[in-house]
Amino acid sequence: MTHIFVYGTLKKGQPNHFRMLPDQANGKAEFCGYARTIERYPLVIAGKYNIPALLNRPGEGERVQGEVYKVDNAMLTFLDAFEGCPTMYQRTKVQLELEDREGKGGGTIGRVGSIMEAFTYSTNSYQPAWLKQTFFESYDAYEDHCLTYISKEDRTSTGFGF
Repeated sequence: MTHIFVYGTLKKGQPNHFRMLPDQANGKAEFCGYARTIERYPLVIAGKYNIPALLNRPGEGERVQGEVYKVDNAMLTFLDAFEGCPTMYQRTKVQLELEDREGKGGGTIGRVGSIMEAFTYSTNSYQPAWLKQTFFESYDAYEDHCLTYISKEDRTSTGFGF
């Protein structure tokens, strides 16, 4: 099992969270708790699809909030494909401060305030203009930021493709 830190559309209450739920053909993901990055990163909403992107520029931006999941190899393979790894996003290790944990498996990642390491999906493939955008501490597709997320399904049905 591998720990993954998600900060965007895969979080609870977000458009792609259903992909992390049990009984999916993509593998197993167990929610472990909430955390934030130790290092600051630019988290932007970018591109024509308004996708949240964690730019691989440690030391810039905000301490990003997200969720930690324990995933099996099947889910890890699915997430790599879903995130366009290694072309669009790269799976990188980040240091996290545990903010809260939940469920039986949560105790295995440590106490609130403890430091842990997990993989996340960040990108080195971004336009320079993205560094001039607003950096977010936390992503919510439904906030009033006027940047409507366009899902992969909607991109395909509208002829945008991926």
